[in-house]
Amino acid sequence: MPGDSRPAPASAGARGGADRFFALAGARLRYRDEGAGAPVVLVHGWTLDLEMWNPQVAALRAEFRLVRFDRRGHGLSSARPGSGSAGARRDGADLAALCRHLGLERVALVGMSQGARAVLDLACSAPERVGALILDGPPALDLSARDPEVPLARYRQLVMEGGMEAFRREWARHPLVQLRTRAPAARRLLAAMIARYQGEDLVHPSLGGRQPPAPRLESLRAPVLILTGVHDLESRVRAARWLCAQLPGAELASVPDAGHLPNLDNPAGYTALCRTFLHRHAQLVV
Repeated sequence: MPGDSRPAPASAGARGGADRFFALAGARLRYRDEGAGAPVVLVHGWTLDLEMWNPQVAALRAEFRLVRFDRRGHGLSSARPGSGSAGARRDGADLAALCRHLGLERVALVGMSQGARAVLDLACSAPERVGALILDGPPALDLSARDPEVPLARYRQLVMEGGMEAFRREWARHPLVQLRTRAPAARRLLAAMIARYQGEDLVHPSLGGRQPPAPRLESLRAPVLILTGVHDLESRVRAARWLCAQLPGAELASVPDAGHLPNLDNPAGYTALCRTFLHRHAQLVV
């Protein structure tokens, strides 16, 4: 798998959920590794970080080994994120490097929104390393440099004129980050993640250039579950249906009482769907 360094595998005895860091290719990435059982790696979406998975880790760490990390430029990880399929390729390489760092030869992957592109990149480029795949609110895969649902040019202008706080105020009103739940803990968690987002891809946008091709879905061998919130954007629901149609045998499920952040809107319903799927395919991981 691609990567720039081969650090010594982390000790299994060191697992416990504390923040840890590893360095590669000019980045210092935060991760957490906790629980026991078949390994599952969780990858967050744009402006979020590894703490979005707190409800799922609390519910599943007695059943699975759960690894999560902050993608470049998110949370407490350094370095500038990429954009489009080039960003997904970089995230996929970071994900592969993290698995090597932890000595994980075969894993299940969960990718949320923009993170779905990263896990698909790894699953299609190194299918022998992936035993099962959950895609949560995936975007359309034919997008190259930008997602039309997210007005990046507008947000970059906001940052230039008013700084990150101006962007954060406007982004907090975007449908993709609207919570339907009134639970104070979920709302505080979301606000804290957006506050930690560094905006390096807005402050220093990519100069563009040729984007790598989208993942070759025909190379994907792992069983796939595709999730959306019942109240997610119609464009995301269409993207999920299209992706399911491209992957024979893929399962499609909706999380009730949830929008684009179903793991926070309805953590019990979301976790139940993930648990059932992962237990059914756990033998394909280990």
